[in-house]
Amino acid sequence: MSKQVRAVPSVVIRFAGDSGDGMQLTGERFTAQTAAFGNDLATLPDFPAEIRAPAGTLPGVSAFQLHFADHGVSTPGDSADVLVAMNPAALRANLGHLRDGAQIIVDADRFTPRALTKAGYPADPLTDGSLDGYVLRPVPLTTLTVTALKDSGLSRKDAERARNMFALGLLSWMYQRPTEGTRTHLERKFARKPEILRANLTAFGAGWNFGETTEAFAVTCTVAPAPAPPGVYRNITGNLALSYGLVAAAQRAGLPLFLGSYPITPASDILHELSRHKDLGVTTFQAEDEIAAVSAALGAAFGGSLGVTTTSGPGIALKAEAVGLAVTLELPLVVVDVQRGGPSTGLPTRTEQADLLQVLHGRNGESPLPVLAASSPADCFDTTLEAVRIALAYRTPVVLLSDGYLANGSEPWLVPKAAELPDLSAVFSFATCPNGTAADGSPRFLPYLRDPVTLARPWAVPGTPGLEHRIGGLEKADGTGDISYDADNHEFMVRVRQAKVDGIVRDLPPLTVDDPGGDARVLVLGWGSTAGPIAAACDAVRAAGRPVARAHLRHLNPFPAELGDILAAYDRVVVPEMNLGQLALLLRGRYLVDVVSVTQVRGTPFKAADLRTAVEKVICDV
Repeated sequence: MSKQVRAVPSVVIRFAGDSGDGMQLTGERFTAQTAAFGNDLATLPDFPAEIRAPAGTLPGVSAFQLHFADHGVSTPGDSADVLVAMNPAALRANLGHLRDGAQIIVDADRFTPRALTKAGYPADPLTDGSLDGYVLRPVPLTTLTVTALKDSGLSRKDAERARNMFALGLLSWMYQRPTEGTRTHLERKFARKPEILRANLTAFGAGWNFGETTEAFAVTCTVAPAPAPPGVYRNITGNLALSYGLVAAAQRAGLPLFLGSYPITPASDILHELSRHKDLGVTTFQAEDEIAAVSAALGAAFGGSLGVTTTSGPGIALKAEAVGLAVTLELPLVVVDVQRGGPSTGLPTRTEQADLLQVLHGRNGESPLPVLAASSPADCFDTTLEAVRIALAYRTPVVLLSDGYLANGSEPWLVPKAAELPDLSAVFSFATCPNGTAADGSPRFLPYLRDPVTLARPWAVPGTPGLEHRIGGLEKADGTGDISYDADNHEFMVRVRQAKVDGIVRDLPPLTVDDPGGDARVLVLGWGSTAGPIAAACDAVRAAGRPVARAHLRHLNPFPAELGDILAAYDRVVVPEMNLGQLALLLRGRYLVDVVSVTQVRGTPFKAADLRTAVEKVICDV
């Protein structure tokens, strides 16, 4: 039968089912196919914290949302055009994520009375008229999958597990996705399990053929590739980009990389990835707790390695004392905080931006350190290089902020050429010889004799002849590094450590403002993963004929030098944050600007439409 082919500019698809239904794998494979086709895209995995909640219940629903287009996209989409729901709980949990008139593809076989009761449905939504505002497409996915695999030799239960591949094949047909990448992936994944490989390939092909032959799906859609600069691209998550950034930074610095880490969601993927790169001089240490992890990383830094520790908000609290030790020892250390919902255990698989004040001020005493935040999954790579540069050049711990949305979300990444990356070996050198004299006139190493520009102290590798010196957490005497209880010395050392961090502002690139017409009176200022929703919201505001400017902060301590002048140039400044207004508090205190704080703490990214409404309200009030 002939099928109608319709070109569309963009699509948002949401896959949903039980945690055991393979929705994350299905979404990732559809994403990989879409990236290979050349669409721009953004994803939002959405899965529960429980390893396996009771099947068929709302707490056990796992989802994956993908927005792909023939133009640039910056968010995973406010609402989905298509929902694939593998059971009643998946339908009920995700109905609120759909636009009016969206397509709903359900596994009709799973809408049994028992399953409906477990999901909290008083009646069958497939027949009671409650879904009349949508395009409902009931498909017996389980039956079709089991029928396709009747000669596979698998049990019915094992055959049913391939229904996610049937759904993937159907959606691949609906949007004309390439299939070779998925077939290659399955062949690699199940190379040692030929019967499972055949079952998945058969189910995948059956889903495609069902779309091709059934009368239920009369329309297939195409989304053309998005224009992009020439180069080699790959799809990448924030955690993977951050891992690659650490490896690249160590290589460009000529240093061994040491990661001391304790597993914690959503940062654990960094530990897993770096453990695969021993051939590149990477050592990973899974410690018994967060304190041991950061202490080991600090010890590695003392020994001349690029020391890194990764964690989330609860781990930052535990690492605080050791990070304070790194401040007073003035050694390079990169502390990665992949933020999640809190407080305490909070929302381990949900995103938030609520650690800013903790990483700035959550240590005893005056213990300043630089803080940077990545703005997109791909930007995690570049921001990591910048964090390492600052740590090495200024001999200081640096906090790099990511979050759950960036960590697990993905987008196309233009793979840089190694030769184009910054030469980080040029920003530091190891101490090689004594640089002072003792009381008896003999040569003596002065571990706190500072560089006149950066105020960084020498980086002395243990075992280097002549560089013996005292180390520890007690206050150091200026120059000699001896233990000192002198009040004047303590005042001086506190102020010079602050001055060192403040001086980093000289090395920062200027903060750019996107103000196309130059006539905007309202500025939207963001940080971290709010970059995508802010960009989409501002584009929508401008498309409606209202001027608005936007800027985004990568460096949160110190702030860029021109930030004060930029804030003063606009009548109102809107600051969206996934917290209760932490950056807004800092801006008010530092620059005396009464910013408009737009906040949410829902464990999900901002919707562009909500930000557009907030921004337009401020514009109308000016």
